[in-house]
Amino acid sequence: MREEIVDGELHEADGRELDDATVAELHERLEKYMEKNGLRSTSQRRLVSEAFFRSTGHLSIEDLLATVREEDSKIGYATVYRTLKLLKDCGLAYERHFGDGVSRYEVALEDEHHDHLICMSCGKIVEFENDEIEQLQDDLAAKHGFVLKRHVHELYGLCGDCRTD
Repeated sequence: MREEIVDGELHEADGRELDDATVAELHERLEKYMEKNGLRSTSQRRLVSEAFFRSTGHLSIEDLLATVREEDSKIGYATVYRTLKLLKDCGLAYERHFGDGVSRYEVALEDEHHDHLICMSCGKIVEFENDEIEQLQDDLAAKHGFVLKRHVHELYGLCGDCRTD
């Protein structure tokens, strides 16, 4: 689910499904990285990366494995794990840890940033963007002599469905 904060309220945002041109660009970046590092492209690796680039949200290895097995039942856990590691190493995937012991991955797009609200009860993850928060972070960093290059902003609490107050 992708939502964003607008005027202090959460609103459902457009899906993060990538268009064909963006997916092709991601594949091209992957191919260049593999060529530079002496890695070969296999049909299974291409299938896993394609499924990942076409995904939305935050996928665990198990989530991605289930998706690719719909296409090729012979793909194993190790292939998905190694492909996600490759995508992370070449900057095409972010590995996220939301406090439940499960590594999740999302597509890393250049010039795209969002933060996360995570429900500690049901695990719901809401992505949001807020220019005021970004400006406050930049101002705080500058005050202390820093120039921000990247950051992770995760807020943990209870979603509306899980709150009991």
